[in-house]
Amino acid sequence: MTPEAHAEYQRIHATGDFAELKRSYLGFVVPLTIAFMVWYLLYVLASNWATDFMAHKLVGNINVALVFGILQFVTTFAIAYWYAKYSSRRTDPIADSLRDQYEQEIER
Repeated sequence: MTPEAHAEYQRIHATGDFAELKRSYLGFVVPLTIAFMVWYLLYVLASNWATDFMAHKLVGNINVALVFGILQFVTTFAIAYWYAKYSSRRTDPIADSLRDQYEQEIER
């Protein structure tokens, strides 16, 4: 990285837009990561210590553990979809603007 590129990055890093980008990103990612990890650990803990509950048959051979396991996948894809929508609406416009500023300054 050239000294000019480094200086421009430092300038952009200090802007309010960059702080907003970081705040917006962390405000979405951190709570959802915590919530997902709690949900996942609940599944693991229930599988280990609530075996009677997890073995409870709901329909035919489908038990609570199987439903919880499938819901792990559903939750993962739902969060990915939600993040993509959130990102395109809230963080991508700011990031695109900052990247354009950076590239314009570097080209000079």
